Amino acid sequence: MRYIKKLTDIPQLSEAERTALAPVADAYAFRVSDYYLKLIDWDDPLDPIRQLVIPRADELGDWGKLDASNEAANTVMRGVQHKYPDTALLLCNEVCGAYCRYCFRKRLFMNDNDEASKDLTPGIDYIRAHPEITNVLLTGGDPLLLSTRRLAEVIGALREIEHVQIIRIGTKMTAFNPFRVLDDPALLEMFERYSTPRKRIYVMNHFDHPRELTDEAVASIDKLIRAGAIMTNQCPLIAGINDDPMVLSEMFRQLSWIGCPPYYVFQGRPTAGNDPYKVSIVRGWEIFREALRYGSGLARRARFVMSHETGKVEILAVDDQHIYLRYQRAKDASLRGRFLIYQRNDDAYWLDDLEPAAGSDAPRFTAASISDTADGPE
Repeated sequence: MRYIKKLTDIPQLSEAERTALAPVADAYAFRVSDYYLKLIDWDDPLDPIRQLVIPRADELGDWGKLDASNEAANTVMRGVQHKYPDTALLLCNEVCGAYCRYCFRKRLFMNDNDEASKDLTPGIDYIRAHPEITNVLLTGGDPLLLSTRRLAEVIGALREIEHVQIIRIGTKMTAFNPFRVLDDPALLEMFERYSTPRKRIYVMNHFDHPRELTDEAVASIDKLIRAGAIMTNQCPLIAGINDDPMVLSEMFRQLSWIGCPPYYVFQGRPTAGNDPYKVSIVRGWEIFREALRYGSGLARRARFVMSHETGKVEILAVDDQHIYLRYQRAKDASLRGRFLIYQRNDDAYWLDDLEPAAGSDAPRFTAASISDTADGPE
């Protein structure tokens, strides 16, 4: 597998396109596998796979912030986030197999960022010292870019901590480079060893479009299942890629067939550079609701949520006047499980854009406007 980091190495792009897109790739890192490039229909300028990884000039608008969910507020030490009592995140790699153009953590791939950590020992020590943590998510970056030896060391150390029950690995490698799984028996042996009957490893896959579900990708999912890992999928709603209910429902169905059922569909975070990929809350709900009309119950498990600074907020319904939400998880105990009613706003993209409905006790968030790019690229 070869990774490509220069637009000049993509012969399908014209010289004019490379020149126009070079400033975008300089601001927001570009990286893709040659396997993934072969999935693109280069005759279609709006091809969804192309939209996922090839830079676009309109990424350089003034919309969004680099840390749209204020992950900095939950960072307890380098490489460790602890937002909810029972869950800790280890940011264990500052590199991805390929960079999704809409990534909400693109700040990790900038030269001056030091949030991810190559030495996870202090983070593991932190988890060991906090018995309330039962759920650890390895994320980043992409943990499957770690060597199998290093990944096994990390997971083995976590398995020695009695109170850690679930280990999750957030990855897009099964879509971007399924050969990472197919060609590494030692990786599968690691899953067989550490995904036990009472303490499973969950692989949180990241398929965004049904065309990513190639024979190779499906085979990699099958091998992970046979090695004892539990498969799920989560993805955001992305304009030009999966903001079509028939595309989304087709992906849901195929995922259920291969044993990787949908888990979360995310409202896209207002991240710097993501203006061309944004979908409003109301339109997102309409797409999601229509997609859930098709397939079995296994294909309709997903919940439509926002990963807001204050917690994970489920988008329950929209009618002519209101938007109905509920906190699934919250940093502040007083918000946990709260049911919220806001005025319908078809131009709203994030919780901070919404006004509480008349008579509702829903909080009004006054965080900085998403047009504030003080922490965006220069």
